[in-house]
Amino acid sequence: MDQEVTQPYRQGVDDLISWVEDIKEKNGSSAAVLYILKDNQVVMEHYSGKHSHEKNARYVRADSQFNVASARKSYLALAISIALYDKNIHTLDDPILKYMPELDTNLVKDVTIRHLVTHSHGLDVNVHGHLFQEFKPGTDWAYRNIGIDIMTELLHRIYGKGFPQLLEERVFSKIGLKETGWKTNADERLVNIIGEKDEPPLSGLGTSNDGKEKNLFVTPREFALWGQLHLERGRVNGKQVVPAEVIEMCTSVQNEEYRNASLPDNGLFWFVQGIPRLSSELGERVPRGSYQILGVTGPTLLVLPSLKVVVVKMYNKRYNYGGKNYLYYLKEFSNKVSDLFC
Repeated sequence: MDQEVTQPYRQGVDDLISWVEDIKEKNGSSAAVLYILKDNQVVMEHYSGKHSHEKNARYVRADSQFNVASARKSYLALAISIALYDKNIHTLDDPILKYMPELDTNLVKDVTIRHLVTHSHGLDVNVHGHLFQEFKPGTDWAYRNIGIDIMTELLHRIYGKGFPQLLEERVFSKIGLKETGWKTNADERLVNIIGEKDEPPLSGLGTSNDGKEKNLFVTPREFALWGQLHLERGRVNGKQVVPAEVIEMCTSVQNEEYRNASLPDNGLFWFVQGIPRLSSELGERVPRGSYQILGVTGPTLLVLPSLKVVVVKMYNKRYNYGGKNYLYYLKEFSNKVSDLFC
């Protein structure tokens, strides 16, 4: 199901839809969505496929909610930035031991909040559940979930509640988000996760809604509104809902300078376009100041502030990036979007 697109974007949007559908078929996703905002207006809504490969699965609709997997980090990021704004976290350069002294001092003595939110902390957990250090904090980059876990726990301690509850009070309720939530119960609107095409689909549900599990489900339109909130620097319908400084913290480059110039730049978890980086998820033609977040099942939120564009791409298949050379496909999509609106 597609919404009619007016010129001058018709041909370019058609090409993007074809690209999205090709990846869907190539990787075995049962569902795909492309949703585009330009100047805070919907340019395109494209919904295709079903909630799973099962015969009687529900067709994807505007109210279908996708598990956004690791893209939930953008929500955690906003909560961390709120904690910084509230001075409950003093600065990004505070050592994590200041807040969690029970951690192994020998391993984390040089790890700061900045390292944890930019994937440069150097920590990981082995198969036995023991923490170890891969590299000196701030010198290298590695995507590891332990940083997410630590920051999630820290916010819970600071506010006495999960960060989803903090966001509900401070953001969601104020801008009317009703199709965004950490789900623990089955609902026909929730899109299943595909592991392998010939295996039963996964529900993606969690056991709690405190943000400690990967059970955040969002409709494409509310994912786009989330991006628009950031693009507008916290303003919605002319009202400043989130302080502009909070958004700026999340979406500007926050990592230290790496010795390896190919490593990606990050805000608070977001991939941010400073100087184009070889290992970044953002293509070289993406305008400076743009930013993106994505999850393992393929949900992608791309924000191009200089072009006033927000793009949502949704799939429901694990490792639905496009192929083994996944960075190429991620970069190619963002380049195609940039070319269309430049």
